[in-house]
Amino acid sequence: MMFAELNTPLRTIMTPGPVEVDPRVLRAMSTPILGQFDPAFTDIMNNVMKMLQRTFKTNNEWAFPIDGTSRSGLEAVLASVIEPGDKVLIPIYGRFGHLLTEIAERYGAEIHLLHTDWGTVFDPEEVITEMKKVNPKIVAMVHGETSTGCMQPLEEIGRACREADVLFIVDAVATIGGADVQTDNWYIDAAIGGNQKCLSVPSGNAPITYNDRIEKILKQRKKVERGIATEQELAEGRSFSAIRSNYFDLSQLQDYWGPRRLNHHTEATSMLYALHEGLRIVLEEGLEQRFKRHKLHEKALIAGIEGMGLELFGDARSKLPTVTCIKIPDGIEAESVRSMMLNDFGVEIASSFGPLHGRIWRIGTMGYSCRKENVLFALASLEAALIRHGAKVNAGQALQASLNAYEKEKSLI
Repeated sequence: MMFAELNTPLRTIMTPGPVEVDPRVLRAMSTPILGQFDPAFTDIMNNVMKMLQRTFKTNNEWAFPIDGTSRSGLEAVLASVIEPGDKVLIPIYGRFGHLLTEIAERYGAEIHLLHTDWGTVFDPEEVITEMKKVNPKIVAMVHGETSTGCMQPLEEIGRACREADVLFIVDAVATIGGADVQTDNWYIDAAIGGNQKCLSVPSGNAPITYNDRIEKILKQRKKVERGIATEQELAEGRSFSAIRSNYFDLSQLQDYWGPRRLNHHTEATSMLYALHEGLRIVLEEGLEQRFKRHKLHEKALIAGIEGMGLELFGDARSKLPTVTCIKIPDGIEAESVRSMMLNDFGVEIASSFGPLHGRIWRIGTMGYSCRKENVLFALASLEAALIRHGAKVNAGQALQASLNAYEKEKSLI
């Protein structure tokens, strides 16, 4: 049996991830493979660490990617810090708070949950009050919840965690590179980012950073596998709770990324090239300018949606600037509209999860996908699909409203 040559269709991807990959990143991925301990490659590793420190806005010594999807970064941090019986407080305001819970449970944590309605976020004082009741080892939170299009304020919670000597671990997968993430100023002990969203890199490794409070735990739990341990490490006899995962063991990964260059695994070479170029592009644009760009296209998208006569979902005061959620009009078959947009226009938007499935559409304006032509094309195809499905919309008004929004902000385009 013969298989056809790979020939993927061109898409305008306006989901909350994955998004379109910057062409410069794709070019970087096609460069020659190097050995993982070649000095030319370890220089690339070191540069990635430096760029991640700047992107996460941190002075942490440790900032590097975990090979795998964004979930691998979440699991690596939680697996390396949680010991059986540790109390973990997880405030949930969407799907990915449940993911943090799932991972923490599997590593033996005593879970304490705090819930709020999807489409809202927590008053920081509510989380702080619960933290004082529970007295956990860890508070784990999502910064930008793509399932609901909301973004949780973190600084006040982080400060309270530091004052109470509680570790603050943050899922910044949907915000890093698209919205402000101030790791040090917000007292975040460990932050996990994502490639496939605002960094416009293919999914395949997950940037993380952590501070010396986390590193102290890693040192206490460190166990180097027998085949690569030194005689001294093999001879050491101590009582400790070793990190349960070998692959996601940050104590060994730290030695891989540090001067020791411990041969823990074989680095995903082309993915590191991709992340290197993606981060270089982010810093070349400038973080603050990049945040302004994402806000501009969000504003133009919202203007078009409202001009069309559609209603946004969620509390506008806590809106995630990189994801816009739209209430599906009554009587409209949501998946049929999405299917028409994809098949007839090559535009992809997203549905949602759990209690919001079938109730909202989600449009991502992230990274390289966050461009004027993409916003206008998404609005045009959504309007056309809705009209074909019998929805009452303000025909022709979406693009005009969006263009008006762009006209007001010419200097930022």
